[in-house]
Amino acid sequence: MAGGGRRSARSRIKSSTDADEDKPLRNTRINSKKRRGSSSSLRIFNVRLEIVLGFCVSSFLVTFFLIYGLVNTLEETRRPRVVTPFPAPKLMDLPMFQGDHKESLYWGTYRPHVYFGVRARTPRSLVAGLMWLGVKDGRYYMRHVCQDSDELSKYGWTQHNGRDFGHQVLVDQDITLATSFVKTKGEGSGYGGDWAVRLGVQNEESQWNNQMQSSGYLFFYLADEDGNALSLSKYKLGISESSLLAFGSRLDIGDWQLHLKAKDELEVHYSGFRTPHIHNLSDLVQEELAVQARMFNRLQLSDTSDDSSNILIFQISATIPLESDIAFVSGTGSRVEERVSSLTGTSLTNLLKEKRGEFDSKFEKCFNLADKLDSESVIVGKAAIGNMLGGIGYFYGQSKISLPKSSKVKSHENFVSYWPAELYTAVPSRPIFPRGFLWDEGFHQLLIRRWDVHICLDIIGHWLDLMNVDGWIPREQILGAEALSKVPEEFVLQHPTNGNPPTLFFVLRELVYGVKKNKFTVTESNEISSFLERALVRLEAWFQWFNTTQSGKEMGTYYWHGRDNSTTRELNPQCLSSGLDDYPRASHPSEDERHLDLRCWMLLAADSLHSITELFESGSECKKRYGSTAKLLSDFEILNQVHFDPAYGAYFDFGNHTEKVRLSWKEKKVGNNYPTRELIREVLERPELRLVPHIGYVSLFPFMEKIIPLESWILDKQLDLISNRSILWTDYGLRSLAKTSTLYMKRNTEHDPPYWRGPIWMNMNYRILSALHHYSQVNGPYKDRAKVVYNELRSNLIRNVVHNYHQTGFLWEQYDQTKGKGKGARLFTGWTSLVLLIMAEAYAEG
Repeated sequence: MAGGGRRSARSRIKSSTDADEDKPLRNTRINSKKRRGSSSSLRIFNVRLEIVLGFCVSSFLVTFFLIYGLVNTLEETRRPRVVTPFPAPKLMDLPMFQGDHKESLYWGTYRPHVYFGVRARTPRSLVAGLMWLGVKDGRYYMRHVCQDSDELSKYGWTQHNGRDFGHQVLVDQDITLATSFVKTKGEGSGYGGDWAVRLGVQNEESQWNNQMQSSGYLFFYLADEDGNALSLSKYKLGISESSLLAFGSRLDIGDWQLHLKAKDELEVHYSGFRTPHIHNLSDLVQEELAVQARMFNRLQLSDTSDDSSNILIFQISATIPLESDIAFVSGTGSRVEERVSSLTGTSLTNLLKEKRGEFDSKFEKCFNLADKLDSESVIVGKAAIGNMLGGIGYFYGQSKISLPKSSKVKSHENFVSYWPAELYTAVPSRPIFPRGFLWDEGFHQLLIRRWDVHICLDIIGHWLDLMNVDGWIPREQILGAEALSKVPEEFVLQHPTNGNPPTLFFVLRELVYGVKKNKFTVTESNEISSFLERALVRLEAWFQWFNTTQSGKEMGTYYWHGRDNSTTRELNPQCLSSGLDDYPRASHPSEDERHLDLRCWMLLAADSLHSITELFESGSECKKRYGSTAKLLSDFEILNQVHFDPAYGAYFDFGNHTEKVRLSWKEKKVGNNYPTRELIREVLERPELRLVPHIGYVSLFPFMEKIIPLESWILDKQLDLISNRSILWTDYGLRSLAKTSTLYMKRNTEHDPPYWRGPIWMNMNYRILSALHHYSQVNGPYKDRAKVVYNELRSNLIRNVVHNYHQTGFLWEQYDQTKGKGKGARLFTGWTSLVLLIMAEAYAEG
């Protein structure tokens, strides 16, 4: 969830003329004073880390800043810097994202927060969706927005290609609902083409004698976010006379029509509403049904419509089993009946069969699982990529950015709004996190780029276009009323002092590697190169934002800003911006901290920028500097001096720390009320500057980044830590925190159960497997041992995820380290989908 930060962001972009081109990049925060608790060996570190102020930025960026400063001085006085867009051409304006590409992705299932929804990639779209009445304990319940309280035993995309086809299965008590989506572009179609939805409902035979469960009540709706009036067919309820339900016109697609066809007799009712809001649409329908039930004792819509309704809801009722086809055709000047016929009935059946076959063929081509795994595992692999692609959403709106108390910005609120922006992105979890998360997205793209590199570039481009003038990107994207309705208020504000792991560099580095190794077609390679050339100025600014705002006191060290150093309630103040939330850090947050994971993220970023600049001759000076920075941050001797503890054989954070901290119940009297109890943090020992002795995922970051030399005894020690059941190893994957840690499975507050303090997470296990695979493939004294550990860990992870999926119907956010049971958010097909890459043994390249 969103992290809080109190320090204001500091970010300055310097010209390459300010630096010596033969020296590496550096942090600009310098404090030469010797720090208490620092090892004397840091003197060696300081000598070797000869870093100059600033970093290499292309002259292109400098020119933009000069122009921007001269031309927009007045504008800046009105607009706070934090909500000023980055002054460079947008990536989404590249030719590769226009024309056929843009139109081919116009319509899609881009509403991941609802069980089924369709919209266009435009800020004010025509929106479609599905609701239905489910039955539980003899009562009806409306289903619409994905939520765990509905207690569906299974739902999700079993197949989805990200473009024009998807098939989903939802199991609600004894009812199984199937939704299939398909899109076509033919002669006469308007912009974006036509699309169709097949809805099928089945029931358990043993329940058919129950009247409530023998009838299906589906509600399909169409809403115009622009407020354009939607027109009802003159036949209204008589679909036997005509299949037309509604029609209208929009500037983007021209005239359009919505048709309904079914083999069996259906009963259709409708309601029309005039409202600017659609995020509470299910409430409107429930209220309407309640009124009808009270007044007329019937469970149906009123067959009335507000004047100039911009929302139309059609109730489809029939005896189960039922099947109906809904066709949307645009540009309705010609061949309308023919196009509707091609998207319904037998034609739709054949089209869906063809699309399913294409999906299966592409799946095998991309991941090659047929000879590696059994059929049950393949089913889970298809669900992983299907849900990842089916969970891609399109959002439009303005983020809310918190204002520090010292801010001079005049505002009646404690926030200022980002500029209106769009985001096309995958999401971690449809019911819990149906919005964009920056550090999650880098892991998502490791999967998506192998399926469709153009969708991958499109998503990355949208994210980078959200960068502000300082090179900062809000880590959690809550754009629009529908997205906002799913987020607790305390997590809405984004803090401009806080970062998030720059995981997009994972996939960018892989793309560069693929171009260099001729793994793409000529056209794809040219497009990737064009993308990276335009993206470079933003990527450099992103790197510099980290290099300045997240720098530590010592040269070349970094720490995550935003930890609360005044809390009295948290056992260990969280480090939310790191993405690892409650993973143990120094007990007393301070500017003396050195975070091992952030150092490794900066290495990833520098190494990726070095790889990118190698593609372009004009980036030779930058290439030298990024290469030198990557070399220094991966220097094994320096790393060991700063973060390694020989006694443990492990790498740790550094900071102001004591292990003697606990939560204790204290009485608190509020006014004249009876006293209440609350858990208060107690510190029983004065902290001191030291390495923070908690073994877990953070300890393995140097291993994950493959910094440790093949012949080093420290590599053998990492294999010890990984394979030791008393530390990290389980039969289901590697736990996030060692059993030996004093904070293992400890609550951080009364209401915060352990999150990264024991449970198994797929993204970190994937990265550890990637390193194990690397060390098992190269000649060295620990090659064979790495291979054994790799094979067993991979087998454990796959077996447990597959077992949980077939038992529960879902991929989960995390897995219990004692029994392997899925935990946290269910239908978490974000980075848990990396299990497919584990199955395919497809690891990071580059």
